[in-house]
Amino acid sequence: MELTRRELRTFSMLGCARSFFVHLTDKAKSNEDLVVLTADVGSWVGLEKFQKQCPEQFYNIGIAEQNMVGIAAGMTKTGLNVFAMTYAVFITARAFDQVRVNLGYMKYPIKLVGRSSGLFSSYLGATHYSWEDIALMRTIPNLTIVAPADALEAVKIAEVAVNFDKPMYIRLNDNVNVPMIYKEDYDFEIGRAIVLQEGADVTIFATGTMVAPSLKAAKLLAEENISAAVVNVHTIKPLDIETVDNYSDGRKLIVSVEEHTIIGGLGSAIAEHNSEKKSAPPQLRIGLPDAYCKPGKYEYLLDKHGLTAEKICARIKQKLIGGYDV
Repeated sequence: MELTRRELRTFSMLGCARSFFVHLTDKAKSNEDLVVLTADVGSWVGLEKFQKQCPEQFYNIGIAEQNMVGIAAGMTKTGLNVFAMTYAVFITARAFDQVRVNLGYMKYPIKLVGRSSGLFSSYLGATHYSWEDIALMRTIPNLTIVAPADALEAVKIAEVAVNFDKPMYIRLNDNVNVPMIYKEDYDFEIGRAIVLQEGADVTIFATGTMVAPSLKAAKLLAEENISAAVVNVHTIKPLDIETVDNYSDGRKLIVSVEEHTIIGGLGSAIAEHNSEKKSAPPQLRIGLPDAYCKPGKYEYLLDKHGLTAEKICARIKQKLIGGYDV
């Protein structure tokens, strides 16, 4: 897949979720077996194009997420290539048993697509936030978990997912005009983290929406003479333990950053792996607290919970050299 600069800018403006489904629509035109199921939220993330151009391959199941996963399993059993999409919190927490049985135990290669991940649901509040979805999905055997760092990576995931023969959970954010992490085309591989910046003192392992602020935080740290590597962990499960090892060894500190609870997500996956080693550097887990978050504007919530570049930088400085608390 070769992409032009203009296409990259277009994806950035559309955002991760919309870019994902635009590309999926293009793939579906030449693949009649590719179908999309949704729980009554299709038009909000760009699926209207899919519905218009591939109407026989689009199914609105209604607000019935558990039933949708069951239907996806039945359709997959007949040989269809099924993508099932709704809010991240509902496709993971509400339909957990169906995901556990049909994707985990039965190993049906359904692609679950969770939109509005993390705190993006904003004023809808805690019932619509998905700060525990990665933790839930990590407990299910045989399930691959991915989260794109930018819209181009969302397209890359869509490209791979079409031919992926295992169950997958794809975690998307609905933001538009997202920062471009990649300014040109690149090689993407499930299970292989991408080193975006080298650094000798600290390694920041970031996933999804937190890759962009982590890169900015690394620049702020450089102004303080702290050299920070930044690694984009787009695949949370299976974790790229080789890169984790290479960028943990010899560091003064490793940091995980995620728009997810610090319990059970990327930070926990890294800590679990490092706990089995003879020695590992201290780890700082930056993410959402073990508490229900009050509703508010998305940007306000990120700032409140320390998920901005400035506060990520401050937390790292505090851990390393005794800066101020945030």
